[in-house]
Amino acid sequence: MTVQPASLTSRIVEAYYWTMKIVMAVLLAAMVVLVFGNVVLRYLFNSGIAVSEEVSRWLFVWMVFLGAIVGLREHAHLGVDSLVKMLSPLGRKVCFVASHGLMLYAAILLTEGAWKQTLLNWDTTAPASGLPVGLFYASGLVFGVAAIPILLHDLYRLFTGQLANADLISVSESEEHPPIATIKGSESERR
Repeated sequence: MTVQPASLTSRIVEAYYWTMKIVMAVLLAAMVVLVFGNVVLRYLFNSGIAVSEEVSRWLFVWMVFLGAIVGLREHAHLGVDSLVKMLSPLGRKVCFVASHGLMLYAAILLTEGAWKQTLLNWDTTAPASGLPVGLFYASGLVFGVAAIPILLHDLYRLFTGQLANADLISVSESEEHPPIATIKGSESERR
């Protein structure tokens, strides 16, 4: 059995999510440096970095929203699937469509609200850093714009018959046991 090379589109998508993970790691490292540096300066030199708390909070919010995008794509969000596991394949499909429809609606609302907040607060500057407060709200906008195509793609895969029954449960019960779809995907990537 020969393995088909990945298409250009799938390689671009993989590079996008890989880059997002790198950005999240950089944000985490910057947060650690800012907070730890501020603690050291306060206790040893009785001074501090004025923007440390504000910027680290903003970096944390951005890291969370980027992580939510990656988690949504990899179906890594925690959830309870006890009821869905007991349903027939048709029941699982109905639940899949309902949950994805609700998430799609929430993502659209979040995108709309974040867009409005970003525009409203773009001319307002943060007290410590002087950065536009709209940057803070733009994190929700980025999440919404990225989440909507992910959810639509999952629904497309369902309606075109590309999802197996195991893929219909797209949550993880714990961090130690990722969803079956994630395990199958990583096994096929190793080949």
